[in-house]
Amino acid sequence: MNEPGLPVAQLLRQFGLRPDKRLGQNFLHDEHTLTRIAAAADIRPEDEVLEIGPGLGALTRHLARAARTVTAVELDARLLPVLQHTLAGYDNVRLIQGDILQQNPAALMEQAGYLVVANIPYYITSAILRHLLEAPKKPRRMVLTMQREVAERVLARDGKMSLLALSVQVYGQARVIARIPAGAFYPPPKVDSAVLALDLYPQPRIPARQLDLFFRLIKAGFSQKRKNLRNTLSTGLGISRNQAVALLEAADIAPQRRAETLSLDEWQALVSRYADWLATNSDTAT
Repeated sequence: MNEPGLPVAQLLRQFGLRPDKRLGQNFLHDEHTLTRIAAAADIRPEDEVLEIGPGLGALTRHLARAARTVTAVELDARLLPVLQHTLAGYDNVRLIQGDILQQNPAALMEQAGYLVVANIPYYITSAILRHLLEAPKKPRRMVLTMQREVAERVLARDGKMSLLALSVQVYGQARVIARIPAGAFYPPPKVDSAVLALDLYPQPRIPARQLDLFFRLIKAGFSQKRKNLRNTLSTGLGISRNQAVALLEAADIAPQRRAETLSLDEWQALVSRYADWLATNSDTAT
């Protein structure tokens, strides 16, 4: 069934609400864009969808028409009455008020291979990804709406890598499927947005047993972007500069390089060498 788009401003007035700037609330209302996002999720009739940040329910309705079930997790309790109103005709939608980082995805979803659709602020993008992708039940695809410049950072390649890019690319292949002008939101944000689709690898590029070491290493490496890895790893890992040099050289990485120049393959080699180093220096490692 085709329905008209949600009258966002009218709904907010009706329920006596104003968008919360602290939560980055800019409600997407453009029906063409909503349709593209739902299509990018490639929803099958038997699919479960986890939506993070449903807002007023504009996208939720599109998802519910295609999926078996939609579980929508909304942090802002004020929006629950609006969602109950806008989604009243959809009995396959379950609303949960809470912080997704405090929810157990394995308890929310019946089985692995579900879909995630989210409109998420930059500052928790990496945290949400790790939370979902390290759960016992993992999604097969994530469709994320974010600031356009953040999406471009996620897609960065060798030479311009970032902590966020590595945090995403270790799990799957990302691509931008739509760019969204500010006018598609109410109220319009100050920047344009993009929709990023992330197709998950069967297994992360880094072995699961070494993921914690991987994130420890990349956080240390990017802790002081203008400094070389010899210094950042020494400071970030609590080891001497000589030990950092030996670790890098064991992975065939020049100690004077900076973190942004390393490829994911090189980080993978460094993780393996660091795991070996920890195994033989457990008494001195921090």
